[in-house]
Amino acid sequence: MNLPPPGDKSIFQRRESEARGYCRRFDVVFGSASGALLRDVRGREYIDFLAGCAALNYGHNDPDMSTALIEHIQGSGITMGLDLHTEAKQAFMTQFERHILAPRGLPHRMQFTGPTGTNAVEAALKLARKVTGRHNVVAFTNGYHGVTLGSLAATGSRYHRMGAPLAGVTRLPYDGYLGAGFDTADLLERMLDDPSSGLDAPAAILLETVQGEGGLTAATPAWVERVASLARRHGALLIVDDVQAGCGRTGRFFSFEGMDLQPDLIVLSKSLSGYGLPLAMLLVHPERDQWRPAEHNGTFRGNTHAFVTARVAVEKFWSGPVFQMEVARRAQIVTQHLERMARRVHGSRLKGRGMMQGLDVVSGELAGQICDRCFEQGLILETSGAHDQVLKILAPLTIGLDTLERGLAILDQAIAASMVLGLRQAA
Repeated sequence: MNLPPPGDKSIFQRRESEARGYCRRFDVVFGSASGALLRDVRGREYIDFLAGCAALNYGHNDPDMSTALIEHIQGSGITMGLDLHTEAKQAFMTQFERHILAPRGLPHRMQFTGPTGTNAVEAALKLARKVTGRHNVVAFTNGYHGVTLGSLAATGSRYHRMGAPLAGVTRLPYDGYLGAGFDTADLLERMLDDPSSGLDAPAAILLETVQGEGGLTAATPAWVERVASLARRHGALLIVDDVQAGCGRTGRFFSFEGMDLQPDLIVLSKSLSGYGLPLAMLLVHPERDQWRPAEHNGTFRGNTHAFVTARVAVEKFWSGPVFQMEVARRAQIVTQHLERMARRVHGSRLKGRGMMQGLDVVSGELAGQICDRCFEQGLILETSGAHDQVLKILAPLTIGLDTLERGLAILDQAIAASMVLGLRQAA
């Protein structure tokens, strides 16, 4: 097999669609990875604060998941099972019920949708409309729910919506959007209560408790609880999109844990498989499970290999309290470093919670310069927010403390260097 020399990127430039994204900023050819480290084909090592955009909460190539997957393949385990009963699915569902749903008092059923988060969001929107007989959905400013047409209608980003003729969604301000002195739940309540507000009775209210792509804005528990109460009072289903904020990213398995609510529908994907394999699931409260057989279908409803690794992830990380305590320990380190970094940038502020934190540096241009400097020094991280102004830390939850400290030190140095350069240019 004749392949280009290591590092040759000509095939990507010649043949890959212009839709490619992350590779434009991180413009090397990667060859291997383990834990929180990526290596390019020339052998250079990078600390990974992107982690597959939170699809690798447990790092790259977890050895226990690798072993289980290899054993499954070598044992001629089912590779593709449609939505048939399989041993791998049975094992995952059993452990997910035992370690995730039952301890949290969640009666929800598991619906395996197509393997992407946006497909699970589509399923949630379809089901809410079917159950309620309504069409309108309330979504929020800066929300991001995917880029298929139904999900896209609920996504706030004008860039992603591309001016497409999208309908069926009323967008209202998220918590804090109108400033600290204005509770946006007041506006939602007023519009729902007023039959002449122009807000059609919603089938669902869709939200992220921490807005991943929207800039790491974290809603207060009081606001989320009030929105949940309004949904219930007005006959709308509450959908929590935990695609990015779930699977431990904010500290507990679900981002809404500790809040006084039980969503009707919960969307999971990204790190659900634990290994970076595609897997998406809609958790459906039994009262809302009104699908007819195969009414929301697709060839790849569930990924058998992903069931194997997801089962290991649940058993290994969520069968006791230790992992959650370790995540909290790492989150505290990130917060401490970000508080120090914030003092370097006038007007900056911390965003997010748990291991889904970042720093709003006000300027998208500055944030981009900082990310580029980080990459030059061996750290991969991305930006988010309406103007890409938030430096977004999505390090694996399992990252070693020394590696975490090294990565944060690189970020701190990049911020300092960028600020010095900015002062020189201003002078």
